[in-house]
Order: sequence, then C-alpha cells, then structure tokens
Amino acid sequence: AYNKLNGYYLQRARESGDVKYFELAERAARASLKVVADEMNTGGLAGLAQALHNLHDFAGARDHAQRLVELEPRKSYTYQILGDALLELGDYEKAEESYRQMQRMSGGLVTFTNEVRLARLDHLHGRMDAMKARYTKALVIASESVPTVPEDVAWCRWQLGEAAFAEGNYEKAEQAYRDALTTYPDYYRALASLGRVRAARGDLGGAIEQYEKVVKLLPDPVFVAALGDLYKLAGREEEAARQYALVEHIARLSKLNGQLYNRQLAMFYADHDMKPAEAYELAKKEYDGRRDVLGADALAWTAFKAGKVPEAQAAIKEALRFNTQDAKLFYHAGLIARAAGDQVAARDWLARALKLNPKFDPWQSANAQRVSAE
Repeated sequence: AYNKLNGYYLQRARESGDVKYFELAERAARASLKVVADEMNTGGLAGLAQALHNLHDFAGARDHAQRLVELEPRKSYTYQILGDALLELGDYEKAEESYRQMQRMSGGLVTFTNEVRLARLDHLHGRMDAMKARYTKALVIASESVPTVPEDVAWCRWQLGEAAFAEGNYEKAEQAYRDALTTYPDYYRALASLGRVRAARGDLGGAIEQYEKVVKLLPDPVFVAALGDLYKLAGREEEAARQYALVEHIARLSKLNGQLYNRQLAMFYADHDMKPAEAYELAKKEYDGRRDVLGADALAWTAFKAGKVPEAQAAIKEALRFNTQDAKLFYHAGLIARAAGDQVAARDWLARALKLNPKFDPWQSANAQRVSAE
C-alpha cells in the first residue's frame, strides 16, 4: 500500500510540478521499507530512489539504484533509475553504459522509457535530429498505450517544442506547446514555454499573460524570474522588482528549497548582475557534487560575473565539451572569451548563439546582439 501511494505521489508531482508530492513520495517509500526491508521490497527501494532523484539528492538516488541493480540485475528498470542519477551527477560514461544495459535487459525493444532516456544522451551530444526522432517515437508509444497517461503524451509534445525552440523554429515550438496543452490543460511546463516562445515572437503582452498564469499555478523561481524580466521589458519596474524579490524568498524558504534551487538562484544572480560572490559560491558548491554540463556552465557564468575569468574559461570549456546545442552556452562562451581578450572567439561564439536561436532569452539575447554588434 505504501508503494502504491508512493507511485501516485510521484505521478501527481510530475503532473503538477509541486515538490511537496516528492516529499510525500519519499515519506511513503521510507515507511514501506520500514515494514519490509529492501531485500524483499525492491518496489519500495525504487520508489525511494525516484523520490530522492526528484528532490535533487542525486548521490542518494545513485546509491539506492546501485543496490537495486544488485538485487535485480536482470531487470531493465534498475539500470534506468541508475542511469538517470548518473546523468544528473555528470558521470556521463557510466550513465550511457547503464542505459545501454537497460536496452539489453529489455530485449532491445523500442519502449517509451528507453527512447526518452536515449534522447537525453542525443541532446547532450548535440545530435538534435536523433533526439527529435526518439521523442517522436516516444510520443507515438505514449499515445497508443492503454491506458493512456495524458501527462506522458503532453510531456513528449512539450519536449518536441523545446527541441524546435532550441533551433529557433518558434512557430513549430508554439504549435507543439499548444498540442501539449490540448492533451493536458494547464500543464505547467507547456504554459511557461508558450510564454517564452510568445516573447521570442514579439508578443510581450501574450508572454506576460502566460507567465502570470503559470506562476499562479506553480511559483517556481525560474518562472518567477522570467515574469520579472518580462515586466522589466514592458517598463513595469515595480512589478519586476517584486518578482525578483520573490525569487530569493522562494529559493531560501527552506533547507529543501536550497537543495532544489541553488543553481537557479546562482544563475538568477549572475543574469541580473546581483551578488556575484554569493552566486559564484552557490554554483561552485553545486558543481563540487554534481559535475554535469549545466553545472559547469553555471560555474563559468558566475565565475565570469565575479571577475574570475581564468576559472570561467576552464569551466566553459567543460560545459562545451560534448558540442551540446544550446544558445545560452554559446552566449556565455562568447562573453567569457571577450573578457579574456579573445575577440575572434567571442565573435564566433556569439554568432553561433544568435544563428542557432536568435531569441533564446527575452533579456540575454538582446545583450548578445548588442555585444555582437560592438
């Protein structure tokens, strides 16, 4: 019963984005394992690993997943949970091997789980066409499954929208987000992304409307900060300041929020030229335990804003090592190269960012165009 409850909480969290359900899922899994130990209760162990993963305790999730593999070495799901944790920790070689093992244990079948995990590896390595093909396959599988899980279908459509947006195809991205909302109305991911793509298409009022809606549903710091940026672009300075203050308040609300939002808060400070030393310390602490590509980018960006240019250069090199196609990474690389006095590299990176996705961010893309022109 506890394991069943854990599963419902995990699904509700995916649907709503509300982290309280992940906390409840963890509590249910721990209660289950108290009743029956993991040797005879791999369901409770799997539920605990998944809850910890979503609470950003990736090391804990990895350790429990490794125990799962010991207990059920012939089951594909154990390698999927392990691969997910390793991927977030930046241990990419081991993550890829776990996913390959997941495929082998499932008999090489094309499954929803397999396709979405391998799509993440494709994205990491800049294989955009392969990534889109996998998400398209996953969408077909999710749509044809019985019973259909609407959130799975909406999530795949949202991912295809994200892929289109990353390549600057705003019309296609908007259609994908609308399709996701048709499948699952008020889906928070699609609402926020629809706001972002409307801003990219020059519809500032429509973008604000979307973000206001999603912030009421889910006051995530990333969404709140984006709404503040849109208010600022619209000349609504007082409203922007209120949103920026709310970002800090949410991120510092509890110890759990610190674990969840340290990286987001560090990037918020760096993006808005606030508290550079604190932003750097937050990013560095996060990267010490989680050495993934986005963590390296956060360290590079905050180090740059803190005036630590050599460290920023080393970190951005790590962030770019897989040729991940992300305009923000290229933009950060351009500004760091400029600060280091390498004008040729700066021009090249900024040109790549603006060619890939000229409106990658309502605030930062305008700065990229200004610096590029200079």
